[in-house]
Amino acid sequence: MPLIGYARVSTQDQSLQPQITALQVAGCDVIHQEHASGGDRDRPALARALAQISRGDTLVVPRIDRLARSLSHLLQLIEQLEKKGAFFRSLHDPIDTASPQGKFTLQVLGAAAEFERALIRERTRAGLDSARSQGRIGGNPGLKSKDPAALRKIRLARHDAYMQRLEGSATDWVPQVRRLRPRMPWEDVVRIINAPLPPDRHWSQARLLRAVRAYIRDGFLPETVIQRAPRAQTDDRLVAIVAAIKGADPDITLHAICARLEAMRERTPRGRNTWHPSSVAMLLGRAQKSGML
Repeated sequence: MPLIGYARVSTQDQSLQPQITALQVAGCDVIHQEHASGGDRDRPALARALAQISRGDTLVVPRIDRLARSLSHLLQLIEQLEKKGAFFRSLHDPIDTASPQGKFTLQVLGAAAEFERALIRERTRAGLDSARSQGRIGGNPGLKSKDPAALRKIRLARHDAYMQRLEGSATDWVPQVRRLRPRMPWEDVVRIINAPLPPDRHWSQARLLRAVRAYIRDGFLPETVIQRAPRAQTDDRLVAIVAAIKGADPDITLHAICARLEAMRERTPRGRNTWHPSSVAMLLGRAQKSGML
């Protein structure tokens, strides 16, 4: 079960070495290092760590405050890990989601977070009722006056929330976009991404493009992936698709590639619906000769 470490300090003047040493002693195979404040929205090392983690892995941090900026943020990150079948451990806190005791602690934290949210809602309602009784109208004055700083703050908050949602699905599409774009058109990239995914996790082309542009803006993807794809002949396109499937899963069998192509409703070079291993082998051979594999 690989252990993936994450260490963070707020300024360049602080040293990461004590955290790195603690993570190495704990047995971490890889350690992602970050120089960013707890509230900083741009934390590329954390994004890389979350994208790298797969089923059975454990994300390890020296302390909880090195990872999350709030209790709700911590629970959100742990939920992302659980969706991947991964675990979370804090070396200096009683949290290890791979153990029953750690899960119990997490449940207590979740209850505390829900209690905190309920208190905030109650105080907010009481404050609004008091303001109305005194003739004051609620709302954000900055938004009402269309203050640029207030509007920018709202945009950044929405962008933060969107990027956090994308982190949970990054492994589904980021590697494929890096490998296939701009060599392959978007409609084919979407079909290759969706082929191994359950229907409830399928991507539309518009949704994928929005995610890609957001990752480009934040520096997680190069701008070249958005360039126009060259026009390809039908056979060349099939070669590229088969190469992409094989590249994403080097151990996949010819029969499995046939099933994947049929699920994508790709026709054979002769226009038929049913694929045979010999046709796939021929396309893979062409892909190897052309340097795609």
